[in-house]
Amino acid sequence: MRPRKLQEARFLIVDDDEISVMAMQRAMRKLKISNETHVCTDGQHALEFLQSEQQKNTGLPPYIVTLDLNMPRMGGLELLDALRADPELSRVVVFVFTTSDTPQDVRSAYDHNVAGYVVKENASETLANALNMLGTYSRIVELPV
Repeated sequence: MRPRKLQEARFLIVDDDEISVMAMQRAMRKLKISNETHVCTDGQHALEFLQSEQQKNTGLPPYIVTLDLNMPRMGGLELLDALRADPELSRVVVFVFTTSDTPQDVRSAYDHNVAGYVVKENASETLANALNMLGTYSRIVELPV
């Protein structure tokens, strides 16, 4: 049996807060997470990006999405609705990174089969721990192609 070539996971940061995005990118560099990373500023932009990636690659490459909930145009929960309704995008791995700790948001996110929900409390410490976990996750978990 010939070993399959695994495709390295790519990251998609979906957040409208430029400072949060820069902090995530800085933490990823510090943690030596060198996976290809893209940024989208709202849910609509992310949906269009993922659809475009799927079309140009004849199938969606493996993505790990970090998703804020509160964004303009299309928020995180609306994006999750769209992703889970699309057979081609429904398996995208999504971790919510948000300031919202309301039980309703947490429940709604998990109802959309997110892989995890992280509240940005102590921004730098929480972010570093979460991204360290995601870096390890991207190296050891085989994602559907």
